[in-house]
Formats: sequence, C-alpha cells, structure tokens
Amino acid sequence: MKKQFKISSMEHECYRSAVVLSWCGAIALLREHILNDSSLLAASNAEAKKRNPKWKDVQVADDFSRMLEYGFLQVLPAVSTKVFKNLKQELEAALKLRNSCGHPNSLVVGKQKVLAHVEILSENVFTKFS
Repeated sequence: MKKQFKISSMEHECYRSAVVLSWCGAIALLREHILNDSSLLAASNAEAKKRNPKWKDVQVADDFSRMLEYGFLQVLPAVSTKVFKNLKQELEAALKLRNSCGHPNSLVVGKQKVLAHVEILSENVFTKFS
C-alpha cells in the first residue's frame, strides 16, 4: 500500500506555499538519508571537499546549511545509490520552481504545475526516503 501525504496548502489553493513546503520536506529527508548513514556521510563530505577544498565536514543536520541546496544535489548522486542522474535532474527542476515560488515576484503557478511538482517529490523522495 502506498503512503499518502497531505499537503494542506494545496487544499487551500496556496500553490506557491505548497511548492516551497514540499521542497523543504524533501530536502530534509534527503539530508537525513545522508546523515543517518556514516558511510554515506563520509562519502558526502569527501565529495564536497573535492568540489570545495575549504569544506568543513557535516556532523549534524545544521551543518548542511553551509552547502547550497544546488550543491547538495550535485553531491547526492555521487554518494547515494538511491539518487541517479534522472532524479537529480528532476530535483534540480523542483529546486528552480521552489526558488521562483519562494521569493517575491509576479509568477503565478497553477494547480497542475504544483501537482506535478508534488508528484515528483512524493514518488521519488517521500516514498523512498521516509
């Protein structure tokens, strides 16, 4: 049986909020995936150092705040067998939408666009990593 997720902001037609909040949940699960596995964490820190020699190792969840989310998405497929190239590309697109929705601008997103965004995150992050 598939897990079901409720996104209240969708029900209230707060579409930009739904994009931002679903992204926050997804990135938190991905970071937790790395943090909870010592071998993934070591590999992640090593990969991050390849990309930025001044990188200080992640030891606790708050340490991820030093890495931009886009940078985290670049490191993730290099260390996790659950994240492959196509998923990384979809997550990059989801991050772009999240950035557009999370900052003041005139962008209008409709229900179908947000449903597609949430579906990608639900099927590929929430169900695999929670």
